[in-house]
Amino acid sequence: MAKLKTSPRSLRFPSPPHKPIRAKYGHVVAVDIGGSNLRIALADVTGCALAKWVGSTKRTCSPTMVIKQIRKGVDQLLRQTSVPRSSLLAVAAGAPGPTDRNAGAVLATSYLKGWKDVPLGNLLESELRIPAVVENDVKLAAIGEHWMGAACGVRDFVFLAIGTGIAAGIFVNGQLVHGPDWVAGEVGYMIVPGTPATPAKRGTPGALESTIGGEGIKQQWLSSPDPGHIKGRHELSATGIFYQALVGDKRAKALLDRSAKILAYAIYNISVVLNSSLFVLGGGVGTNGPLLTATQRILEPYTQPSCPKLITSALGQDAQLMGAIRLALDTAESRLDRKLSDN
Repeated sequence: MAKLKTSPRSLRFPSPPHKPIRAKYGHVVAVDIGGSNLRIALADVTGCALAKWVGSTKRTCSPTMVIKQIRKGVDQLLRQTSVPRSSLLAVAAGAPGPTDRNAGAVLATSYLKGWKDVPLGNLLESELRIPAVVENDVKLAAIGEHWMGAACGVRDFVFLAIGTGIAAGIFVNGQLVHGPDWVAGEVGYMIVPGTPATPAKRGTPGALESTIGGEGIKQQWLSSPDPGHIKGRHELSATGIFYQALVGDKRAKALLDRSAKILAYAIYNISVVLNSSLFVLGGGVGTNGPLLTATQRILEPYTQPSCPKLITSALGQDAQLMGAIRLALDTAESRLDRKLSDN
């Protein structure tokens, strides 16, 4: 059952620090497509989110069904807020996995079955009759943090999302980095000490992701001996396992220390390649307190050529939607620029 949330307090979105686009009136749609949930926000031209709709993609993850879900969510948001459809200026959508922003296509993702070279931008434009832009969900989160989150005003930083998988959104000189193949930031494939050296097969997690991603941590936990017969052991998530370390579980402590060491290696290596001194950690695993503390402790001695600073996301799970709002506003502004130049 989809849920509609319209209370500004429930949205928990901060007030946009930037001036609105030149359009005096209008609204944009922000979409975050996940492997389990579909979230949609409606915002005005100042970037203020008016309402949010939440649905599920667990049983409706085909591109056709997701587009129908998005249309349903947008319709409900418009009715609830009494906003006319004619006021919609643009839509921005984020999806997991590499995306070709120029083509508006989701190239591949293991989190949505059947999604390969999906022309999501064209599908959204056909369904909603407004300009559409498509971006990787972690890169959207980086845009959100850069706009009004933990990296607001910072020109060089890395947003590192660690949940079930691992990926990064990279800002260099104030610009989001994509790469010619649109895979910049797919750091889950990094090979660092402590990760498997076997090349990843298509559609399978990379070395770093399979080791310290949420699912990888859980599999290591379940494959280790359980002399204490911990109640609910099989139900523990990666974050729950790390909290077990704080109450004295030696196996959980060993897994936490190993994960923190591997994460510290990855962060340090990325920092010296990009000369990025700030890392914003997001995702359920990335924002875990015990993991953050342990990783910071391991990084402390590595001060040359510089020591990367670690902070957690300020926007939390709303980072993707805030990034999508910003991207939709930029798309609407670009269209207005084209109209003015044509005239």
